[in-house]
Parts: sequence; C-alpha cells; structure tokens
Amino acid sequence: MKNTLITSLILLLLITSCKKNDDQVSNNNYIPNAVFDTEGLINTNLPQFNNMQFPGNYITLNSPYGINGVVVYYSGGSTYSAFELTDPNHPINGCSALTVDNAIASCTCDDGNSFEIVTGLPFEGNVDQFTLIPYHVEVNGNIIRVYNN
Repeated sequence: MKNTLITSLILLLLITSCKKNDDQVSNNNYIPNAVFDTEGLINTNLPQFNNMQFPGNYITLNSPYGINGVVVYYSGGSTYSAFELTDPNHPINGCSALTVDNAIASCTCDDGNSFEIVTGLPFEGNVDQFTLIPYHVEVNGNIIRVYNN
C-alpha cells in the first residue's frame, strides 16, 4: 500500500511537471502566425542547399516563408532548427527584420537585439521578453521540410 501511494505521487508529479510551455510563442502580440510549407524546396543534393549536408551551416529563405524569412541551421546528425527572421521583441517594421552572420541573427533597431540561430535564445541587446519564433522541421533523406500550420 505504501509503495503504491509513493508511486502514485511520483507519477502525479511527473505528469504535472511535463506541461508544454509555449507561452513565449502564443503570447507574442508582435508576430502573427505565418502559415507556410517548404515541402520539396530544400533538397541537399541541389547546389544551393548542398552546404546543409555539413554541420554548422545554415540557409536563409525569404518571404513567403515566414514573415521576414526563415533561417534553417544544421547542427549535425538529423538535428536542424528553423526560426522566424523577425525580432520577436518589436512590432514588425523595417528594423525588426533579422540578418544572419556567423550563426547570430541581428536586427537594426536601436536596442541591437541579436539571437543565436541554433537555439533561438537571446545573444545581446534588450531581449528579455521573447525568444525567436521556432518552426517545425522534418527530414526525409535529402529533403528538409520546414513548416508552420
């Protein structure tokens, strides 16, 4: 009986601690939901995407993918990350579009916000509220699919 009670308490604790926390994405009033799908576009056998076969490389895709575009980073193995290229801590405007250099995405606004494109986490600036908006990535052979729906 005592073991059953302890096991039940541990299971309850695990279940309640595994709540998905997507508040940083869903509560961002600056970035609307961009619905897109790159299905079939990113083929690592094609010359323009060939560098995505090697860890530490990234590509950027312009609109209509995302709002100001999308960055896709390859960490190695089957691990890719994809993020919106709009600073999530600003209303959408000319300076909130992010540019990528050496795995850091930066805006041109006065606060100098920048983010790591591997994790989407803040790097520098006044970025205390939101991380980069992540997108879904699926890999099937040499095809990388990035989407949000």
